[in-house]
Amino acid sequence: MIHLTTTDPDFPTRFAALVNARREADADVSRDVAVIIARVRAEGDAALHALTAQFDGHDLDETGWRIDPAEWRAAYDGLAPELRDALDLAAARIRAYHARQRPEDASYQEAGIRLGARWRPVDAAGVYVPGGRAAYPSSVLMNALPAKVAGVERLVMVTPTPRGEVNPLVLAAAHVAGVDELWRVGGAQAIAALAFGTERIKPVDVITGPGNAWVAEAKRQLYGVVGIDMVAGPSEIVVVADGDNDPVLTAADLLSQAEHDPTSQSILFTDDAAFGAAVAAQVEAHLATLATQAVARASWEANGAIIVAPLAEVPPLVDALAPEHLQLAVAEPEALFDRVRHAGSVFLGRHTPEAIGDYVAGPNHVLPTGRRARFSSGLSVLDFMKRTSFLALERDGLAEIGPAAVALAEAEGLPAHARSVALRLNRRG
Repeated sequence: MIHLTTTDPDFPTRFAALVNARREADADVSRDVAVIIARVRAEGDAALHALTAQFDGHDLDETGWRIDPAEWRAAYDGLAPELRDALDLAAARIRAYHARQRPEDASYQEAGIRLGARWRPVDAAGVYVPGGRAAYPSSVLMNALPAKVAGVERLVMVTPTPRGEVNPLVLAAAHVAGVDELWRVGGAQAIAALAFGTERIKPVDVITGPGNAWVAEAKRQLYGVVGIDMVAGPSEIVVVADGDNDPVLTAADLLSQAEHDPTSQSILFTDDAAFGAAVAAQVEAHLATLATQAVARASWEANGAIIVAPLAEVPPLVDALAPEHLQLAVAEPEALFDRVRHAGSVFLGRHTPEAIGDYVAGPNHVLPTGRRARFSSGLSVLDFMKRTSFLALERDGLAEIGPAAVALAEAEGLPAHARSVALRLNRRG
C-alpha cells in the first residue's frame, strides 16, 4: 500500500506512476478471444455447446439451453421476504431514476425549413451477467432496467452457469427486471452469439454488462458489429475525507471496492496525516473479519494508497485519476464537487457510502474505469436508444440555403452534390 504526501520531493513522479499503473489482467487474451469469436460465427450452436462443456463443465442439451421464465418467477417467490423487498425497492428506484433520462423528440421551424430529431430504442439488447467469482443480481437490474425504460422490446440475458447451476438471486432479478430471454451460456462465446446470432439465439443490436478479461475483449473486438456500453476494467474508488470522519467507516468504504478483485484500486485523500494512519489501521482490523479477506488484502496491498494533501489541492489530483467512484466525505462536499471534472459517479457527504449506489440509490453502477471517465459516462437509457435527425424544406427554405450548399459542393469537387441542389433551385413550380 502506497503512502504519499504532496510535499514529498518525489510526489509528482510517484503520483504519475499511480495514475498510469496498468491493473488489467496480464494475460494477452486477444488471440484466444478472436479464435472463439470466429468459431461461434462459423459453427453457431455447436461451438456454444462445446465451449460450455469445456469452460462450464456441463452439457447444454442435458441442463437446458434456455432457462424458462417460470423458474425465474419461482426463484423470486422463494426468496426470503426481506430480500424480495430489497430487490423490489432497488428495481423501483433504478427504474424511476432512469425514466428521467428518457430524451424528448425535438422539432423547430424556420422560414420554409423544419428541423429536428426523434429518439427510438434499439430493437434488441443483450445483457451479460457474470457467474464466476460472485453472483450479482444488482448487475441484472442495472443493465436490464435502463433497456426496458428505453423501450427495448427484446431483452436477452446470458450468464455462465458452472456445472449448469445458476444463482437463484440472479433468476429473481431477471424476473423483476422484465428480461425476455435467459440463456445458460457465458464467456466470450456468449458475446459472439449475441453479436452474430446462432441457430437458437437471435442477434441483438447492443450488448452491455460486466465480465472477465475474455468478455471485455470480446466486446471490444465486436464493437461495430454491435454497440457496447464500454470496455470495463477493474473497480476503483477514491475517497476524499477530512479528519472529522470516523476512520472505521472510511476504512470500510475503501474495502468496499477492494473486495471485488485483486486488481481493484482504493485510494484515500486526506488533509490529516494522523487520520490517514488511523484509517490504515482500521483497514487491517476490517480485513481480519472479512470473508473476502484474501481478495481485499491483495487489492489493498498492491493497489491501495493513502495520500495526504490539502483539500484545495485534491480536485486536480482526482481529475488525473478520473476514478470510477468518487466519495467526498467532507464538511462541504458541493464545493469540491464543483471543481471535479472527471469521475464516473460521485457520492456527496459523510452519510453517502459508495456501496449504497451499487444497489438501491438509483444511479447506474455500470461506470467507466481505467481513467475513461475523462471521455465517457456510466450506463444510461441513451445506451439503448439512437437519435435520427430529420429535415423538411419548402421551396422558399431551399432557396434560402441551397445556393450555399451548391457553392460548398463545387468547392469540394463534388459536382453531383451541387447538381442535386442546383436543379431544384433552377426549376419553377
